[in-house]
Amino acid sequence: MIEEEPKRTLVISTIENGTVIDHINAGEALVVLRILGITGSTKECLSVATNVTSKALSKKDVVKIENRELKANEVDRIALVAPNATINIIRDFRVIDKKGVITPQILIGVLRCPNPGCITNTNEPVQSRFEMQRKKAVCAYCDALILSDISSHII
Repeated sequence: MIEEEPKRTLVISTIENGTVIDHINAGEALVVLRILGITGSTKECLSVATNVTSKALSKKDVVKIENRELKANEVDRIALVAPNATINIIRDFRVIDKKGVITPQILIGVLRCPNPGCITNTNEPVQSRFEMQRKKAVCAYCDALILSDISSHII
């Protein structure tokens, strides 16, 4: 008789108030934390689960942040690295709002231009401006392209 291995379950405590970012591409949770400015020295209480089994994605990451609701520009940045993510706002232990992320067509002040000669990389008071075109970002000032590893260009 062959003994079956016990089924593993994931247990992450619920949060009273805050944000749950679900359906992050597997391995991208730490990038999401960097985008949000969360480091080991921040005071936010958070839970991070990586490579969790998912029906929709096969594997996914999940981030729970207590007592913080994301701003629109933070959600825009997350959409660049986790286009399938859902943002759940939690209040009094209940999901009061659940939305998918949408990558904006125009990104202002979100990406750093890879062209060192671009006006946005000088001392001029000009914010970067990119237009999304089929999974690539195009600089509005110099037409430089960001084709891959977009997360390394997020400001």
